[in-house]
Amino acid sequence: MPSACHTPFVKMPEGSHFGNNFDDDHPNPNQLRWKPFNVPTRSEREVTFVQGLSTLCGAGDPRSRNGIAIHIYACNKSMENECFYNSDGDFLFVPQQGKLAITTEFGKMVVEPNEICVIQQGIRYKVAVDGETRGYILEIFDGHFTLPNLGPIGANGLANPRDFLTPVACYEDIKDIKYTVNSKFQGKLFQAQQEHSPFDVVAWHGNYAPYKYNLSNFMTVNSVAFDHADPSIFTVLTCQSMKPGVAIADFVIFPPRWSVTEHTFRPPYYHRNCMSEFMGLIYGNYEAKEDGFLPGGGSLHSMMTPHGPDGTCFQKASAAELKPQKIATGTMAFMFETSLSLTVTKYGNDICEKVDENYYKCWQGMKRLFAPDKKPDSD
Repeated sequence: MPSACHTPFVKMPEGSHFGNNFDDDHPNPNQLRWKPFNVPTRSEREVTFVQGLSTLCGAGDPRSRNGIAIHIYACNKSMENECFYNSDGDFLFVPQQGKLAITTEFGKMVVEPNEICVIQQGIRYKVAVDGETRGYILEIFDGHFTLPNLGPIGANGLANPRDFLTPVACYEDIKDIKYTVNSKFQGKLFQAQQEHSPFDVVAWHGNYAPYKYNLSNFMTVNSVAFDHADPSIFTVLTCQSMKPGVAIADFVIFPPRWSVTEHTFRPPYYHRNCMSEFMGLIYGNYEAKEDGFLPGGGSLHSMMTPHGPDGTCFQKASAAELKPQKIATGTMAFMFETSLSLTVTKYGNDICEKVDENYYKCWQGMKRLFAPDKKPDSD
């Protein structure tokens, strides 16, 4: 059946914390950290993927096709006889707890923690879950995600095209069914009804299809001499702006890897920059902040807001013997990085009740160590 066969769309009732209106929230330049976001249990209430979407921060406007949004999903019930599609942009999913069994117009795919998937603008899909499920979403209004330009790295490295997988072909031919179509349009949610499955697509042609990727397949490159390299070397996917070298959004990971640099403070150095950095943790302990930054939580360091390793990490790294060391073992942290200045929503600032009010204290105990008369040791 043609997808045009449905009733008129009706606006869904207000009350959701999901949307793209960033004009009504006051800016917050502080370093922010969130404790793990709650996942409702079935005994509390049943929540589907669409019902469990909450917007944490963002910038821009889908009406002008410019900007991004960062969302959290937390659900416990599979979508039945309903689907969802996004008219505003592409979703990049980062599951943190529980796998997602996703049925799309192109077929099915299962996405587990330590995997990601991208579902592009306009594609209809439903999400089935097995128990309490949580994760992160990066939404882009501009263009689509692509692999970064490898430049002098050459033909192979980082995320290789051969490791991206598309859905397994599948279709539904169901009669006498009532189906709800959920639509995100200009940052608002709408619903329509139809009497056929949206997944009755028997065949298609082209190269516009959702895909998934296992982060374990990422081929890491790193400095093998001295200095801490920019985290852009860990870019999995990017959405570039019209300005060369400036990204609307980058998806970056910090996978297990060897650290071998000499004469170097190995953790990320203290910095301010022209990008906004949202970090999340899928599992493990992030080496720059082993306390307080927990799986299922997050942090945001906004444009030109100073940040870096906490005091404990600084002391350990400053005294450590600089021998080859495997770092981030059993850990997968990631970053959504953007050239846009992000506004934190009311949900992110207040309603979620997960802001770590003591985050700033992780830098307060640091001491002045400058010794102008000290001479460097010679090798």
